[in-house]
Amino acid sequence: MMDSLDSVRRIDLDLFGRAVAELCVRLPVAVGPAGLARELSMLAPDLVFRDLLTRGGWFRLGGVVDTAGHRVADDLAAWGEKELSRHGDDLQALCDAYAASGLRATRLIGRAHYLVAPTGTGAADFVQVEIEELQEVVSHELFTEREVASLEELFEPPHGAEVSASDPPPVTLPFFTLRRVTDIGAFAKRMATRKPEPQPLHQFLHAWQTSSAGNATHFCNHWIVAVREYLDCYRQPILSATPVAAMNGLPPRFAGAYGARGLALSDALQRFDRQAGYPMAWFFHMLTTKSVPHAVAHAVVDDIQSGFSYLPERDVKVLKDWMHRPYVF
Repeated sequence: MMDSLDSVRRIDLDLFGRAVAELCVRLPVAVGPAGLARELSMLAPDLVFRDLLTRGGWFRLGGVVDTAGHRVADDLAAWGEKELSRHGDDLQALCDAYAASGLRATRLIGRAHYLVAPTGTGAADFVQVEIEELQEVVSHELFTEREVASLEELFEPPHGAEVSASDPPPVTLPFFTLRRVTDIGAFAKRMATRKPEPQPLHQFLHAWQTSSAGNATHFCNHWIVAVREYLDCYRQPILSATPVAAMNGLPPRFAGAYGARGLALSDALQRFDRQAGYPMAWFFHMLTTKSVPHAVAHAVVDDIQSGFSYLPERDVKVLKDWMHRPYVF
């Protein structure tokens, strides 16, 4: 199900990943996502990368700086745990010891750029590169008169004192760093070996491949896959993946009226697909962005059973398969 219809182009992902990590160190962020795509294509001449999606608005803990902006520690969490231990695991003693220090926490604000390159014609046949664009900025003074009950509370800005993302004092210039390189097809196969029953990602990719969408365009022209891998309490790897529509803005709008049937519903579905740029978009957004109510799928099937069908047979099958074994993200 996951294999392409033609020969799949292969690259050594470990070697490629090391090259991408080195590239991130050398490149200025001024090149932007389009520049990243060009550079990646030069690293892997058999592949053509394109920047598909940028997701931002997040941050993670940084380090510690003094009042002059000089770095005290690179890792705030590790520094806090070490200092707490040094003060006998007494949080109040730690706060008292640094009360007049003026030490400030930093945070890494960032965006993630998703760049993709097809390796075959199958929906899962593509390489996905995730590159973070980060900048370390000053967050807040650590040791003030406020009472804190834990290190985690100490690390977070006081309520109402969050640093503005637009103009926090910088600690470093913006820079790139590699988060992950993923062969999506290989990742999906690894997921399949761990659970015998089809998982939502496999069903979603199969639906794309067999629908009019898969006949019109490659999956990675419109979607990225948010992958996650971690160890459970038994040290066993857990793999998960969620398709994410590649939209740098609002999703297409479904304009169908509640209870629409027949021509009115058909027109609403076609308008949605035109906004998205490919057929059956309404179905895939129904499962992910929730832009289309699930009731629409049942209304379409009711129309079909009443003899009014406006979908190709391949899409009717995809829809009925989903109703027989429903899933969402």
